[in-house]
Amino acid sequence: MNQLISVKNLLAGLALSVLFTACSSSRKSTSRVDGPPPSLSKPTPEKKPENKNETAKAAPFNVPAFAREVKKPTYNIALFAPLYLDSVFANSNDIPGRTMPRYVMAGLEFYEGAQLALDSLQQLGYNLKVNVYDTKGRQSIASLINSKALDATDLIIGSFSNPELKETSDFAKKKEINLVSGVLPNDAGISDNPFLFIPNSTLKTHCEAIHNYVQEAFSNKNIVLLRRNTTFENRLAADFKGSYDKMNSPKKSRIREAIWNESTTPEELSKYLLTDRPNIVIVTALDEAGAKSILRKLAAANTNYPMQIFGMPTWDVLKLKEPEFKSLQVFYSSPYFNDKSDSYSRYLSDYFRRTYKARPSDMAYKGFDLTFYFVRLLHSNGVYFNSAVEASPSVITRFNFQPVYVRDGEQTPSYFENKNIFIIQKGDSSDVKMNQ
Repeated sequence: MNQLISVKNLLAGLALSVLFTACSSSRKSTSRVDGPPPSLSKPTPEKKPENKNETAKAAPFNVPAFAREVKKPTYNIALFAPLYLDSVFANSNDIPGRTMPRYVMAGLEFYEGAQLALDSLQQLGYNLKVNVYDTKGRQSIASLINSKALDATDLIIGSFSNPELKETSDFAKKKEINLVSGVLPNDAGISDNPFLFIPNSTLKTHCEAIHNYVQEAFSNKNIVLLRRNTTFENRLAADFKGSYDKMNSPKKSRIREAIWNESTTPEELSKYLLTDRPNIVIVTALDEAGAKSILRKLAAANTNYPMQIFGMPTWDVLKLKEPEFKSLQVFYSSPYFNDKSDSYSRYLSDYFRRTYKARPSDMAYKGFDLTFYFVRLLHSNGVYFNSAVEASPSVITRFNFQPVYVRDGEQTPSYFENKNIFIIQKGDSSDVKMNQ
């Protein structure tokens, strides 16, 4: 992907100011883009702004701020991404070797997708002031907070790592600012921030979704859970057991559990398999080496035992081109599914090629999707859009944000998480979505 010109312009824009008024990017296309899909409509006129500190009469989710209708003529948005600009351009504005380092690409592509969403919303008449921050730059999140640079923010969207998310979350909770953690698939140990949104669902949610799917999709089945004897995989196994205990269905089948390691033979695994019914094999390995190791063992037993193998969300990038895997039916879970046939995806693909002279990556689609979705919510419902998020129409991905209560008896959500999980079968040329 050729990002040289766009990154130079980004660096120049950030050096002058991190403020983009009305989403005006410093990186413009050399050819005109005619705007968002024709099905989109202009925003409705704004209501008169209300005092952010107005006392609320009712409190959705037991959070007083959520009952306030706070609409503004212009919204302040903070966009965070790991751009590594200070590292890449430490000595000059030229990129060494004329190629962007691989470690930069995910954050840059997330930013590019988000920026195109903001530009598109500007074309629809949204008035926005956007501050872009490099989470891997010299200026730390702590210094931004201490300088009060984020105090006037109405919405934070970002690609964060664990420590960055926790630090930003503490600030967002204190200031009652909605925060969207764009790509991190966990809660970073956060259990008390109802202003936090997690679109990239946690592993516990994936385990529940896989369990419920296999219980409901197969009427007569033998469910086998294969795990290694590690603290992490033991915890995933406990999540599956918890889903089984919580499921209220007389037709659910018990989960048989087996521990494996590199020395485990296919014959040893066959002891858990049956010949007269589908064998639903759930594998808790997240790493590619572990996943392929257990798949090789299962492939040797597949001739005699019919099986469907369900893996973790990290299996989305797993390449199973080896001949030994050809006969296996392999599935994985994902909070995102994009066949790129919808109007928004086609629009983004065209817009991205015109602007950056490249095809958008999955990270660019995520940046666009999340930014468009949440900024539209902000504009339509005001600063505290939380009670409207469940009914908000999708852009590219279908989200299902639900309150999560980490501790029993809680009245206030620990955070909001996307509970919509797709079950996807790996295919030779493309993957196929199994559930609706």
